[in-house]
Amino acid sequence: MFTKELQPLSIQLLSSEKAQRMAEFFSFLGDANRLRILSLLAEKEYCVSDLAATLDMSESAVSHQLRNLRVMRLVNYRKQGRRVFYRLHDNHVLHLYQAVAEHLDEKDEG
Repeated sequence: MFTKELQPLSIQLLSSEKAQRMAEFFSFLGDANRLRILSLLAEKEYCVSDLAATLDMSESAVSHQLRNLRVMRLVNYRKQGRRVFYRLHDNHVLHLYQAVAEHLDEKDEG
């Protein structure tokens, strides 16, 4: 009979500095409007006016949230003429968003 050797888990304690940065990051994501913006950008890129119309928010409010999301390196942008299109920064952000959404959609198995 084949038995697979179990490898000991390598547990690393999170440093206080990194734990603080992660807490600030997750706290930042605790805003419903930011999450709604990310939900749209998880599908495709959008310009500010399209985001504002879809979310029923002012362009100023959307721009403000996008500026914050850029500072946290959650979104990038590209210019096309006078329009600016926003998209998720990278696949890490997409995977984080998808993982949380899937977790919340799971039925409680307890």
